[in-house]
Amino acid sequence: MVEPTDNTFIGLPQPDTLETVLTCQYFEAMDNFVRTFAIRPDDTMVFLADRKLDPRVIHAICGHARSRGVKPTVIVADNSQATEVPVELRPLVETATFVVSSWFCSIIDPFCIRMRNEKGQRWVKITYFRDLDLLQTPQARFPIDIVGEIIRQTAELFPKDQDFDLKFSDQRGTDLTIKYTAEMRENLLNSNRWRGQMSADEAGCYVHYLPCHGPNVYDRTSVKNDDSVQVDTNGVVVPYWAVGFEKPFENPPQVIFKNDRIVEVEGDSEEAVILRDMLVGGQLIELGCGFNPKAPRHTIYPAGSNSVGALHFGIDLAAPNDYIRRMMPEWEEPPIHMDLISFDSTVTAGNTTLIDKGFLNALKTPSVVEMASKYGDPVDLLQNWPD
Repeated sequence: MVEPTDNTFIGLPQPDTLETVLTCQYFEAMDNFVRTFAIRPDDTMVFLADRKLDPRVIHAICGHARSRGVKPTVIVADNSQATEVPVELRPLVETATFVVSSWFCSIIDPFCIRMRNEKGQRWVKITYFRDLDLLQTPQARFPIDIVGEIIRQTAELFPKDQDFDLKFSDQRGTDLTIKYTAEMRENLLNSNRWRGQMSADEAGCYVHYLPCHGPNVYDRTSVKNDDSVQVDTNGVVVPYWAVGFEKPFENPPQVIFKNDRIVEVEGDSEEAVILRDMLVGGQLIELGCGFNPKAPRHTIYPAGSNSVGALHFGIDLAAPNDYIRRMMPEWEEPPIHMDLISFDSTVTAGNTTLIDKGFLNALKTPSVVEMASKYGDPVDLLQNWPD
């Protein structure tokens, strides 16, 4: 008897191929697209693009703008790694009411922050929309209203009107504590992102598309982006993986934090040696969490997984790193940043558990389950995570 091959065994549903089904799914994604890029007829739009961005993405977004009577100005940089908007381009960016950007500086450049805070510019960052074919993926069509509710219910789990410890642990030995004040909590959760506002229709907003990258359970907005503030961050992170490494770590290094800085990377593996050279002296500037149940769990390039409960520890380095330059010469981020990844963290805020061994507890809240039930089977929508 001929032995069956692997593709002979079919015990699970196969991917949909019917054109009718695919058409329906595409327009589900298009609704998210149009609602996220909430362009108004009276907008002045500037698009900060880069050479390696799929030109179809540029034309899709510009086509949407033109359908509203808006004629975008598109600036194409050589890459997306800029840490600040060049001085000569700032007068042009200042004219905008709506900005789409692939540039790294969008979230950290004081100029960009000021444009949102003082001028009310609305920004959409497209880190995860660099290929138009992504519109045909499950994460693109997952309802943004559910994502927003997942985020809001996670925000509700942060203790109110009190100081608390934000703690991180996992089976590899991570034991990190960030001491939050009540003021830091208010600063962090005041953004449109933590209020679950998924559309770029609010003055001063900053939105990610595809939905969504973050928001962060910790970042420097908690101290109003004041570089002089030292946040009480101490302990050890033992990452499962990191951007720029082909596979998860077989012998994960121990990254030691003391008084808001990385002071040591312990371990004898090749990865530990690389990360020791890279990370010592660096600072944790963001600790991002995924909130899209249909984002691929184990796709961490370019900036961490967006799957629910997956974490990325975003570290700004003391100096540009040659390993990053060699391995990712045209990375979407500059070689002064690194993201450490965990899929199985337990995160507590005071006495409340936000994430339990990689499971985001907001997925079980009644309002999230009720909203998901309007779109389909809530178990499938919220707990069936693609690899």
